[in-house]
Amino acid sequence: MTTYAEGRTRLLRNLTYAAAILFVLALLMDFFYVGPEAQQGEAQRIFYVHLGSFLGAFIGFTAAVVAGIRYLRSRDPKWDTLGLSSVEVGLGLSTITIVTGMFWAKPIWNVYWTWEPRLTSVTIMWLAYAAYMMLRAGIEDPERRRRFAAVYGIVAFSSVLFTVIIIRVRPDTIHPAIGPTQASPEGEFEITPRIRDTLFFNLFTFGVIAVTLIWYRIRLENLFLHIERRKMDLLSQEG
Repeated sequence: MTTYAEGRTRLLRNLTYAAAILFVLALLMDFFYVGPEAQQGEAQRIFYVHLGSFLGAFIGFTAAVVAGIRYLRSRDPKWDTLGLSSVEVGLGLSTITIVTGMFWAKPIWNVYWTWEPRLTSVTIMWLAYAAYMMLRAGIEDPERRRRFAAVYGIVAFSSVLFTVIIIRVRPDTIHPAIGPTQASPEGEFEITPRIRDTLFFNLFTFGVIAVTLIWYRIRLENLFLHIERRKMDLLSQEG
């Protein structure tokens, strides 16, 4: 069974505590520290979780690209484990992005979903990484599965980049391209310090959460691989 240094385990445990505390503080800031948005009111508070979860997904998918490149160069299975773990975490966090976006859209656009450019691109991104999981499940040979997954994880990142830039190149999107604003004492709409603090705190929080979840997923995959090896050893001994 894979053993880990006590220092690394302690670091992961502390990171877990930090992620939990940061998440609670982020929610408190979302609901009580920052005021309602100038045009969208209270409903816009979900924006901070919405954008934070997207950043977490972005970190996961970026890590999958790095893992894919490193695996193709070294053929070391540990990079495949990182790639798989990163995609799974990214897929989960991007699901949160989509769901929070739907609940944000309802009071603002009066619909949960409309096929405008940004929402369509997010859907394509999610489906691209869901296909990654199906690709892995459909290939039995471990080496071939790792190789194909590495290449696909690199190529699929184009859907992430497309999602990021679409609202800046398509004028017909109804998705906002700038952050929330509040009325200043002079009556002008501006990004206030509280908005900025809340936004960056949520981004940092979800970054920590993404790293923590990927780390745990790597350990879970290592445990799974250890069990599979033990099963194969037992079967070979019985044969």
